[in-house]
Amino acid sequence: MNDLSDIRKRNLARLVAPKSIAVIGASDDPMRIGGRPIDYSVRHGYKGAIYPVNPKRETVQGFKAYPTISDVPEAVDVAIVALPAPIVAETIEACAAKGVGACIVFSSGFSELGAEGEAMQARLTEISQRTGIRVLGPNCLGAFNASSGWTGTFSSSPQVDPPEPGPIAIASQSGAYGGHIYNLARKRGLKVGRWITTGNESDVELSECISYLLDDPEVKVVMSYAEGIRDGVGLRAAFEKARALRKPIIMVKVGRSDIGAAAAASHTAALAGTDAVIDGMFKQYGVYRADDANEMLEVAYGCQQGHFPDGNKIGFITISGGLGVQMADSASALGLDVSEFSEAGQKKMLELLPYAAARNPVDVTGQVFNQRDAIAACLKIMMEEGDYDVVISFFTAVAARPEIAHDIIETLKPIRESHPDKHLFFSILASEENSRFYESNGYPMFDDPVPAITAANGLMYFGRAFAANQGITPALPANAEPVPDHPTAEHEAKRILASAGLPVVREELATSAEDAVAYAASFGGKVVLKIASPDIAHKTEIGGVLVGLEGADAVRDGFATLMARAAEKRPDASIDGVIVCEMVSGSVETVIGVQVDPVFGPAVMFGLGGILVEVLKDVSFRLAPFSVEEAHRMIREIKGYKVLEGVRGAPRADIAALAEALSALSVFAAENADKLDSIDINPFIVLPEGQGAVAVDALIVPSASRKDNA
Repeated sequence: MNDLSDIRKRNLARLVAPKSIAVIGASDDPMRIGGRPIDYSVRHGYKGAIYPVNPKRETVQGFKAYPTISDVPEAVDVAIVALPAPIVAETIEACAAKGVGACIVFSSGFSELGAEGEAMQARLTEISQRTGIRVLGPNCLGAFNASSGWTGTFSSSPQVDPPEPGPIAIASQSGAYGGHIYNLARKRGLKVGRWITTGNESDVELSECISYLLDDPEVKVVMSYAEGIRDGVGLRAAFEKARALRKPIIMVKVGRSDIGAAAAASHTAALAGTDAVIDGMFKQYGVYRADDANEMLEVAYGCQQGHFPDGNKIGFITISGGLGVQMADSASALGLDVSEFSEAGQKKMLELLPYAAARNPVDVTGQVFNQRDAIAACLKIMMEEGDYDVVISFFTAVAARPEIAHDIIETLKPIRESHPDKHLFFSILASEENSRFYESNGYPMFDDPVPAITAANGLMYFGRAFAANQGITPALPANAEPVPDHPTAEHEAKRILASAGLPVVREELATSAEDAVAYAASFGGKVVLKIASPDIAHKTEIGGVLVGLEGADAVRDGFATLMARAAEKRPDASIDGVIVCEMVSGSVETVIGVQVDPVFGPAVMFGLGGILVEVLKDVSFRLAPFSVEEAHRMIREIKGYKVLEGVRGAPRADIAALAEALSALSVFAAENADKLDSIDINPFIVLPEGQGAVAVDALIVPSASRKDNA
């Protein structure tokens, strides 16, 4: 790391945890944009030095004011800039000259407004990169650190709900949405200790903030909101860090639809990234993608304890049989395992409550209220005898009574201490005081069971992600050929892929009819003939593929037919000859390939062949490179996975060979990222278990050819 990089890293720390601040454009009115950060910081206990900068005033909110940042008696850690856009750049230059660590730019009127604004914003970026001063924004709502009382924002959110130190951190591109998430979190009882909004991201961007927050020992969970991603490499590194530190990231990433992606791009001036690729990356690194703020909050709430079970078994105990069915339905829809309660558990439950339905959901009926200690007793049985990662209980308002709550806490204390990864969530209509009593003893509280299931699903998602064997990404074979700088014919593409470790079908390139006959005879049985040309990517469109040919006459005639069709329909194309390849049958057709995402680089795609890909878009993605173990997880994600396991008497496919091929393709794509546009292997045939898999057709498009055709 060079000296400037070191300075930039230290200055980011100064931004989030400043010991001194200046407010340029400071206002004596605590309700104005330039007044709120001073008022908030004083009210929230900030002990550092505060320097208002306002040439028209002697004092601001009781503090001595200074005409310019140059007049401030020290090089402050952070300067808030609340000035008109045209004078922001010269202000940041002055801050850099003074030795200020970072600037938070509230001002709007930059890239969000077109070319002129983009030029002004580019100047902020240039100043930051040249001098090392960090710039948060422009067009942002700032940041706060509840542990120090530093409240560098003009958002009204801290006024509505004063920050408290706690384990939750928020990093949001949108200031307004970041404030919304914060207020919802406080209403939910979450303590948000760190809050950063990045705005237009002229310098400091989202992934860097997430990475910094993960390094903070007080932060246990990060919630994030993203519209577009500027630094794909940085975000990937942050996600990898989170997994290594076992710290959950829950993110709302908008732009799933084409319309949503376009709106996000226009709002942030950032690339949205291909949504399917982003989805795959989240799964690859164990980041939970929430659809909305409520889902994000419930998952974050459920993860605060820091214990993550690595299974997916969920148990239910309820006083309402109907609600128990609803809970089971909701859990099953999420793919959770609603296993039957153990025989020993059912026996004990029925001995305690003869009228119970004890399978799972366990319906203890209203009879449980006939004796004070029955609720605690049945919960103890459920936790001791059930092999569940999470148990969700529904007891309406009765279990909120203080005497019952104390019975439950005391009865379950030994189980909680000996099995911290076995979780019990309560759905109880309780007062805030009683809810806090349960929470202080480590039991999450929910008004309704369905959000509890959402939280449990997220908790177990992280547990499985943290426990997953990441494997070792294989090395590219020493003799692997690189992606060429020119279009390739199919046989060349398959030769290159074979050198990279992918299995390909047996084939030969024939330049005469007699050669084609000889090659077909050497394979035995039926063969496929294909026109070979680097200029004809889609051979079927000119009738350039003949299937199921058998015997010398059929092959000889087929060769002549293909050459004639190519000459007639693509007289401009360079023809290498005719590919003769063996026919492969009795297997599962899949599609694998690579697309180079503009933000994240090469991404490998997998799906089943036919309608599942074309119509249902049943595919999964992973960023290259990845291990065989990750490839297995990728394969299991598709809805049609059971086809590979064998249905209606069909044998199980060689999933291991498929996983090895996907991993090998990912390594090849990563090594050739700067040369590659896309790879399409369709079909990739997966043979019955133990017999391998082969690429039957392949297309490699180098990035050079894309530029040539642009």
